[in-house]
Amino acid sequence: MALFFFLIFAFSTGPGLLESPPKVRLVRGPHRCEGRVEVERNGEWGTVCDDGWNLKDVEVVCRELGCGAAKGTPSGNLYKPLANEKQKIFIQDVNCNGTEDELIECDLVEDVFDCSHSEDAGAICEKSPPKVRLVRGPHRCEGRVEVERNGEWGTVCDNGWNMKDVEVVCRELGCGAAKGTPSRNLYKPLADEKQKIFIQDVNCNGTEDELIECDRVEDVFDCSHSEDAGAICERTVRLVDGPGRCKGRLEVKHQKQWGTVCKAGWNLSAAKVVCRQLGCGKATLIKRCCNKDTQGQGLIWLSNVSCSGQEEDLQHCLSGLEGYNNCTHDEDTWVECEDPFKLRLVNGDTSCSGRLEVLHKGIWGSVCDDGWAKKEEQVVCQQLGCGKPIFVPAKARKKFVPGNGRIWLDDVHCKGEEQSLEQCQHRSWGYHDCNHKEDVVVFCLEGQPDI
Repeated sequence: MALFFFLIFAFSTGPGLLESPPKVRLVRGPHRCEGRVEVERNGEWGTVCDDGWNLKDVEVVCRELGCGAAKGTPSGNLYKPLANEKQKIFIQDVNCNGTEDELIECDLVEDVFDCSHSEDAGAICEKSPPKVRLVRGPHRCEGRVEVERNGEWGTVCDNGWNMKDVEVVCRELGCGAAKGTPSRNLYKPLADEKQKIFIQDVNCNGTEDELIECDRVEDVFDCSHSEDAGAICERTVRLVDGPGRCKGRLEVKHQKQWGTVCKAGWNLSAAKVVCRQLGCGKATLIKRCCNKDTQGQGLIWLSNVSCSGQEEDLQHCLSGLEGYNNCTHDEDTWVECEDPFKLRLVNGDTSCSGRLEVLHKGIWGSVCDDGWAKKEEQVVCQQLGCGKPIFVPAKARKKFVPGNGRIWLDDVHCKGEEQSLEQCQHRSWGYHDCNHKEDVVVFCLEGQPDI
């Protein structure tokens, strides 16, 4: 039976015919590369029994879907709601060697008699890096829309831009629901005039997984950066009842309801993910809520959260089933992050030239020039919206009066691609072997002095 089904499939996608879409999909997960496994047969989607299901089978699913490496074989029960009891279970006892291009090429049994949907198979694949990002907004789920092409990032003209297009952007980024198509000029500074505008007249139906799947025009002649598209997606994580948006009780949104997170299993790696997701600074503290005034009410959605610390979104971390735990609100998770990272150039002719200062714990301090070079300056100029760094002779740099007070950073090392200097490697805040004669001075294209 399996061989017959494979032969029919192979014939339908043979030479000279259009490539068929994948016959497998992952549903109810946080993104298209994670979820409960479903396969298609004669236009109908059914699940896969997890008898014999292993990482080699997941490797094939990930390959067929164009996702990254196989990462896990979770129970299909993890992805709510469960499959409808009327939905069929098409296959079981899948046995792949891990090199197949499609799941249908693996040995499998198609007559399923002894499985229920509580045994549905799941799969976790690495999510391919998104080809879209939102910049200059308060967090990663809001900002000016940029798309990547051949390693270069360009903007999107807002001709025809609407909520369906934003829905797709939010889905691709793993953010929440689409909330708005904000004013083109809202996110300052505007894109550099030399940055390209890659696409216009985007026309999505709202169901696509990636913006690149939507109809669009790639030859842009009649748009300027004053017409760059923006997007606002709903955040699915927040910190509440604290002294600011970067400190408070952790809550997550699931099934349109906010609930708390149990401290069981919580650690600094998970806190790092939350702080990054919220656009805040470094994670500094995790603790239980101190009193009943700061405890949550209602649902406790998550417990036993396990993150590596590198995830972009808390929903990409492993956790117990949503709503299934033995926790009380006495165990609600409290997270404190530093305020968002800020920097400035001072004492220059413009805001794009001068001595570099960074804000830490509410205090501005300088940066030591040990190891400082062009890549570090690229990040600073880009972060400030000041174009590219330019070479200025040492004589001009010496015109700047050394700073005073704190020296916050030393031994900063960037790749040149970071969106913020905070993402570059550096010593711990306040640790250095410098004096203010070694303060970094930066000149960006828009701030060249008369020399």
